[in-house]
Amino acid sequence: MKVKYDFDQIIDRRNTNSVKIDALKEVFGADDLIPLWVADMEFLSPPEITDALKKRVEHGIFGYYTPDDAYFKSIINWLENRHSWTVDKQDVIFVPGVVKGFAFAIDAFTNVGDKIIIQPPVYPPFKTTSEGLNRKIVNNPLIYDNGQYSMDFDNLREVAKTGCKMLILCNPQNPSGRIWSKDELSELAEICFDNQILVVSDEIHSDLVLRGNEHIPFATVSNKAAQNNITLMAPSKTFNIAGIVSSFAVVENEEIRKKYFNYLNARQLGDGTIFGYIGAEYAYEYGEEWLNQALEYIQENIDFVDDYLQKNIPQIKAVKPDASFLIWLDCRALNLSQPELEKLFIKKAKLALNSGTMFGKEGKGFMRLNVGCPRITLEKALDNLKKAVVL
Repeated sequence: MKVKYDFDQIIDRRNTNSVKIDALKEVFGADDLIPLWVADMEFLSPPEITDALKKRVEHGIFGYYTPDDAYFKSIINWLENRHSWTVDKQDVIFVPGVVKGFAFAIDAFTNVGDKIIIQPPVYPPFKTTSEGLNRKIVNNPLIYDNGQYSMDFDNLREVAKTGCKMLILCNPQNPSGRIWSKDELSELAEICFDNQILVVSDEIHSDLVLRGNEHIPFATVSNKAAQNNITLMAPSKTFNIAGIVSSFAVVENEEIRKKYFNYLNARQLGDGTIFGYIGAEYAYEYGEEWLNQALEYIQENIDFVDDYLQKNIPQIKAVKPDASFLIWLDCRALNLSQPELEKLFIKKAKLALNSGTMFGKEGKGFMRLNVGCPRITLEKALDNLKKAVVL
């Protein structure tokens, strides 16, 4: 009989240096809010990971660590079995975080003043990291129509001709949770390859695929994609182990791989920690059943939110994701400015969500909701929101 994991369990994370909980006062000005913002989950990580880490702690010596073949095999097998992507050990390298991974790519493959394409509304560090490294952002905004996002390829073809050096792709897309189709990814690959624009694909949400959907790794859609790409992945969002730091890059093109790996290794950035390696290995080797059950629970949470909003707060619409535990809420029918919308959620509803404009001006009128939590938490949050909107 398969173990049934308890995702209804309430875990007290206060005073554990959790960003989501212990930074509420600093970020939102109040610490009595229901925290539904930072993209980690309120679920215990798979016990197989915890047990492996405990066993290593009990050994008592934490000297220099080198990963063995089991670590690489766990990643290679996972990508093959979960995503039908065949990679070799030589293609894989540890990186100390996905954001750091694309920061290193920016540094290694572009120069100060170079142009980098992003597709807002999108994860804020795509912009802030690029600008922090003194690169110029070129926006290729997504098209939002009838509750669905799509890429604007006409615009992309135009901006691609302006000397851009890199495009940072979000696949699946954050904040909308959209999984890009093979045709979309192939067209993007064609445009970028023909214009010598390196694609760095952030696929950190790729394992959080919801019912009836399938993630397609960018590198698998065509030879042009595979030969013009750095893919960044991690078990961190998938198994709720972000604090362990266990990300990795996959690079198939030999020239790109050599340049990127040399950049990392020369700066001593390509080596992980004991717990990062062990966490990743045991997540991929033993965490699949936990993940399947977590995804079913998350899907039920999404359906609950969507149904609740339709019945009780029809002014707010859920953009139902194809992947991830994040819901992009379309609040534009409330006819509020973004500061007014934020005030509604924080002051009246006592909720901490990510404001849509964090993801670019295209996020005006939206908020991002994290549903990776026990359902009772969502019930309370939505009841608070209903009262706030009615008031």
